[in-house]
Parts: sequence; C-alpha cells; structure tokens
Amino acid sequence: MKTFDYSVVIPVYGGKDAVSELVDRIFTVLESTGHSVQVVLVDDAGPHGSWKVIPTLVTLYPGKVKAIRLARNSGQQSATLCGIHHATGKWIITMDDDLQHLPEEIPALIARQEQTAADMVYGIFPKKHHSLLRNIGSRMFNWSFAMMASTSGNGSSFRLIRGSVCKGLMQNYHRHMLLDEVLSWHASTVAQVNVRHGERENGESGYSSLKLVIMTVNYVVNYTVLPLRIMTFGGLLFSFLNLCIGLYFIYEKLYADVALGFTSIIVAIFFSTSLMLLCLGIIGEYISRMYVKDWNRPQYLIGEIRE
Repeated sequence: MKTFDYSVVIPVYGGKDAVSELVDRIFTVLESTGHSVQVVLVDDAGPHGSWKVIPTLVTLYPGKVKAIRLARNSGQQSATLCGIHHATGKWIITMDDDLQHLPEEIPALIARQEQTAADMVYGIFPKKHHSLLRNIGSRMFNWSFAMMASTSGNGSSFRLIRGSVCKGLMQNYHRHMLLDEVLSWHASTVAQVNVRHGERENGESGYSSLKLVIMTVNYVVNYTVLPLRIMTFGGLLFSFLNLCIGLYFIYEKLYADVALGFTSIIVAIFFSTSLMLLCLGIIGEYISRMYVKDWNRPQYLIGEIRE
C-alpha cells in the first residue's frame, strides 16, 4: 500500500458540480510544493448524481484518487470517517465538497502545524459566507460543545490531522459520531489558523438551522452526561425544596386549621415525586456507562470502491 505525504478526504453529497474543480485545485496547490498527494472522495449516496462524476477523476488521476461509494446515506461525519479509514497519507486533510473550503488555504494549515508541531490544526473562518441563521446555528453548536464536552469551540471540518491520531478513530464506532470530539481524545495538541471562506457557487448547504438543532441534541446525548446530571441534581434540588414545603404544611397542620388528611397527601406527593426524579437520575448514570461501552455498530456501509 502506497504511503502519501498528504491524503485529502472529501465527503461528497451535493457538490457534483464543484468536485472536479476542487480536485484539480488540490493537486495544483500541493504537488507544486513537491508533496505526494492522495485524494479520497466518499460519495454519501446523495440525490444529486455525484457518482456519475467521481469515477472519471479516478481515471484522470490514476493511483492518486480513491473513490468510495456508500451503500446508503450516512451523514457527513460518517462519510468523512470512512475516507479517513481508507486514506494512506502521513497527514490527513478533511474539507467540504462545495469549494467554500479553499484548496489554496491548505498551505496555511501545513505552515501552522510546522510552527506548532501540533497533532491537529483547524482552519478557522473569521467570516463565513453563510446565511445569518446558519451562522447563528453553527456558533450555538460549537459553543454547546465547548461548554459540555472536550471539543474546541472554534473547530471546523477544514482540518489537518496527524495520521497516527486518525488510527485512534478505528476504535470508536457510534451512530452519531462527532469527529471533533473523538479526535480531541487522541490529539495531544491542537492549533488553529485563520483562513478564507469561499463563496458558495452551486447549490445550498445541507445543514439547515433545524438540522443543526437536531445534531446538537443527538451529540449532547451521546457525548455528554449533561441531561442525566440535570436529572440527578434536579432531583436533589427538588428534594430539598419539597422538604421545605413539607415542613411548612406540617407547621400548618399543627398551628392552623387545615382539612384532615391534606397534609399527609401533599407531603407524600412531593416527596415521592422528588425521590423518583433522584432515582431516575442515578439509574440513568449507570445506563449511560453501559451504553457508551456498546459502540460496535457499523458506522457506514460501503457499496463500491474504485482506485
């Protein structure tokens, strides 16, 4: 198996009109610096007929382009993971298929890595050419994981990763894998560099604000125990509050004219509810530990490979 200096992994879903230009520009930029380059294109079984274009690139760049067609749509994260698994470069570069990640900015990632000796370098966009709602959604998504998980709040899918770090991904399988979170477990040092963000020339982004919200919920549940902690500490808080309320009604019973049986019913309802919340939180903690260990489900299903 031939080893390259750099493998560029590109998940392709709706970028069939741009993928040929993208691949041409990647080879122009990287080969001009004397590096050996491999491009791994992963067709995520999109509805736009990308596979009609991709095999021709294998013919145009024999031995340099590997084309993988997934049997069913698995999402950008899984398609990128598939490409990483099949890349043979000492360094892996991941980028989108819509030319908003500019190939001309790849040398900036490489230069930043050489300066910092980092295991992973993110290309950060000071200004993104997205809609206002999409930008807000992206910022909320990044902020949520910066607060609740190990992921950098300024990450992006335009990254340079050390090949040895990518080998650690082989051990992690999950239906809703968040690459940035898993990569952060294996990369000891992470750097960032500002890069330009290109204008979208064809099509629309596949990530609407609603999809970003759904993704956030999925990843929060799968990569943090925040919901379970809320249940646990919420149960403790309500137990304390309900204790105070119970003591108040006991006082009312002793020193005020309260209907017979009212106090006992109120106290029983409040305390039983709080105890159930507390117990559910504790049980949830144990279930989460068992669930996290059970990550053997296939991440993607390959339909065809050409190289």
